[in-house]
Amino acid sequence: MSPIKDLNLVYEALNVEDTISPGDTIEGTVTFTLTKDTKVKSVSVKVKGDAHVHWSEGSGDNRRSYTSSRHYLKLKQPIIVKNEKGTELHKGVHHFKFRFTIPQGDMPSSFKGLHGRIVYMLEAKVSRSWRLPTSEQKMLKFVSKSSPQLGQVMCPQSGSVDKDMGMFSKGQVQMSATINTKVCSPGDTLSVVAKICNSSSKEMKPKFSLQQKTVYRASGRTNTSDQSLCKMVGETITQSSEETVSCQLSVPADVITLHNCEIISVEYYVMVYLDISFAIDPKVLLPVVIVPSGFSTLQPGEAMGPYPAGAFGAPSYSDFAPPAFPVGPYPVLAGSGPYGYPAPDPTQHANIPSGYDNPWPQQAAPYGFPTAAPSSAQYQAPTAPPLFQQGNVPPSYTSLFSPSQDFLGSTGSDQKN
Repeated sequence: MSPIKDLNLVYEALNVEDTISPGDTIEGTVTFTLTKDTKVKSVSVKVKGDAHVHWSEGSGDNRRSYTSSRHYLKLKQPIIVKNEKGTELHKGVHHFKFRFTIPQGDMPSSFKGLHGRIVYMLEAKVSRSWRLPTSEQKMLKFVSKSSPQLGQVMCPQSGSVDKDMGMFSKGQVQMSATINTKVCSPGDTLSVVAKICNSSSKEMKPKFSLQQKTVYRASGRTNTSDQSLCKMVGETITQSSEETVSCQLSVPADVITLHNCEIISVEYYVMVYLDISFAIDPKVLLPVVIVPSGFSTLQPGEAMGPYPAGAFGAPSYSDFAPPAFPVGPYPVLAGSGPYGYPAPDPTQHANIPSGYDNPWPQQAAPYGFPTAAPSSAQYQAPTAPPLFQQGNVPPSYTSLFSPSQDFLGSTGSDQKN
């Protein structure tokens, strides 16, 4: 039976949403209890970020699977340096502090979909010779600072469609739709206005939907899923009539445009369409870019990046190569570690008693790549009163940060009721 009990990993939340971004510092504590004096080979904390996709096509002998992975972040911090002979820890409760600074770089946000996910994880591990390691993990909500060039899309947009009716009816339908902005943030409300000229012998209903389009890529193949996040239904438009219908669509609080991952991309669009019996529904598609809160309010010429360089002076425990661009120099006081904290004593782990064992560990060196700084402008569009009732609202959108599980599943979306 393992003498290591109650391994716990705790970090301090940086904001109400409990998110982290490039440049943020994570501080926390690793705690565990030893039921007897024990030799451990090492104690470490690691933060990592990975993307993975997987899906299958065909059936029987023709069934094929497609898989791809990308690694975006891996930093390891030794709390007790690896020693094959073992470092003896006394019986009792042990506390170890740790600190990580997430490097600046173009890393994608956390995401979970039908056939793939992007996960950032904090992991503590206690290793012993000839024994399976004891570990504890915490999933991190990572929000990227990278965004599309907002200056080109911070404006209202419109689209229109004309349709001649088929053999079961006569006449023509014309529809134009306008959305107040192309850029928004989670929790915002989109204002959509549609003008419909029904010069046909058919009745029809206007419908509005916020759609999420996700594309997964592996081995030269793609798999696309389309999901409705919010849907509204307007009143019936009678034959030979004209109507102007407005709609307010709420953006879910846990969605974001994903554009900087090679194997997963996520886009959004507002679909305005007319539900016509025994006819192909005419529709207008209006793309929407969903960025983190605060990004959509940038003024022209205001930069989101590049970001200040991190501290690269500490020894690196990353599995990735160091950055190719020059960094530093940074002033460090004699006898001090990164950020001015006391440097760890190389002999402090020789025989560690219970209690708070390390004042502060050394800072792992970050890696990353600088990003360009887009700019944007804010647009305030007039709104019109809603002329319809809400209906057919889909189930609440599943959180992207729920615990890891199998992400294989069926695709498809209901675009017509």
